[in-house]
Amino acid sequence: MRYTIIITIALLFFISCKNKTEIPKDPDTYYTCSMDPQVVEYKPGKCPICKMDLTPVKKKNGESKDELQLSEQQIQLGNIQTDTIRNGTIGDQLVLTATLNFDQMKATSVSSRIMGRIERLYYKNLGDYVRKDLPIYDLYSEELNNAKQEYLLALDKKKTFTTETVIDFDQLIQSAKNKLLLWGLSETQINELATTKKATPITTFYSAAGGYVTQLDIREGDYVMEGGTIVKLADLSTLWAEAQVYTSQLAELNRNSAAIVQLPDFDNKEIKGRIEFVNPEINPDTRINLIRVSIPNPGNQLKPGMPAYVLLKSPQRQSLTLPIDAVIRDGKGATVWIQTGKNTFKSVMVQTGLESDDRIEIKSGLKSGDVVVLTGAYLLHSEYVFKKGADPMAGHNH
Repeated sequence: MRYTIIITIALLFFISCKNKTEIPKDPDTYYTCSMDPQVVEYKPGKCPICKMDLTPVKKKNGESKDELQLSEQQIQLGNIQTDTIRNGTIGDQLVLTATLNFDQMKATSVSSRIMGRIERLYYKNLGDYVRKDLPIYDLYSEELNNAKQEYLLALDKKKTFTTETVIDFDQLIQSAKNKLLLWGLSETQINELATTKKATPITTFYSAAGGYVTQLDIREGDYVMEGGTIVKLADLSTLWAEAQVYTSQLAELNRNSAAIVQLPDFDNKEIKGRIEFVNPEINPDTRINLIRVSIPNPGNQLKPGMPAYVLLKSPQRQSLTLPIDAVIRDGKGATVWIQTGKNTFKSVMVQTGLESDDRIEIKSGLKSGDVVVLTGAYLLHSEYVFKKGADPMAGHNH
C-alpha cells in the first residue's frame, strides 16, 4: 500500500511538470536594471540589488560582439553625450611638466691624482661656492714628497757639475717637473719650489673651475686613492629644465625651435631656452620620453629641484580633435567610443597627437563625421567589462 501511494505521487508530479507552461527565452533580448546596470539576466524578474523590475533591452540585429547596447534609462543615468567629430585647429603650444636640474655639461669633478691623506678641506658643506684658482684641499703624500725631492736634487746636481758630463741634467729636471705637473702641481708651485729649495710635506691643491659643491663624500683625515673624488662642483649659470613627453608627441618636437620655460615659484616668469637633448631610449612601460631644455640663470636665482613648465610652440594646423576626457589612455594605447546605431556603441583604437588646453589631436582611427562619445566614455568601458566579461581593448591590434 505504501509503495502504491509513492508511485502515484511521483506520477502526478511528473505530469504537472510536463504540463507547466515554460517561458520561451528570446535570444535577442536581455534584462537589466536601470539603477544597477551591471545586473544582466536573460529572463524577466527583479533586480537582486534594489528589487526593482528588470528592464528588457532588445539586442540589435546582427550586433557585433564588440558592440555595447544600452537602454534609454542607462543613457540618461550615465549622462552619455555624443557629438560628430570634425576638423579643427590645434598646435598652438604643448605644455610639459618639468623640474630644474644641474647642467651636467658644466659640472666639474675634483679628483686626487695621487694617493694620500686629506689634511684639510677648505669647503665642508654642500652648497658652498668654490671660486676658481682658490685652495680646495691639502694633501699629505709620501710619493709626492719624494717627487719634490727628486726635482730639487736634479736642480742641485746641475749646479754642482758645471763641466760637461755625459748626464743630461736638463732632461732629468724636465722629467721630474713633468711628474709634478702630472700629479697636480701648478707651474707657480713648481717655480716656488725651485726658488725656496724647500719641499713641504703638505701640498695644497687648487680648484681648476668655479661652482657650487654638490657632492662631498670625504672628510679631513680620510685617505684618498689615486683618482678618488674629492668634491663635485656645478656651475649654475645655466640650468636644465627636464620634462617628460609622450612618445606620440615626439614627432611634433622640433629640436631647432625655441622653447619657453615657465617658473611657478617666480610668479610664472618665462625664460627662453632651447632643446639640448631628447633621450633616444623610450620607456616601454610608460611610453614616456625625456627632453632637456637649457636656460640661462643670471644671478643664480634659480635652484635645481624647482618645478617648471616647458612650453613648446608649434604652427597651428587643421586636424581632428576631441576633448581630452573623451579619450581613454593606458599602457596599451588610446581608445574612444563611437556610436554605431541607436543606443549602440563600439570602442575603437586611435592614435593621438598634440594636446592643447582641453583638446587632443586624433591622428588616426577616426574620420570626420564619426559620432563620438564625449562624456561617459569610462562608464561605457566599465559597462562593457560587466556585460562581456572582457576588456574592450583586448580585441584591438596594438
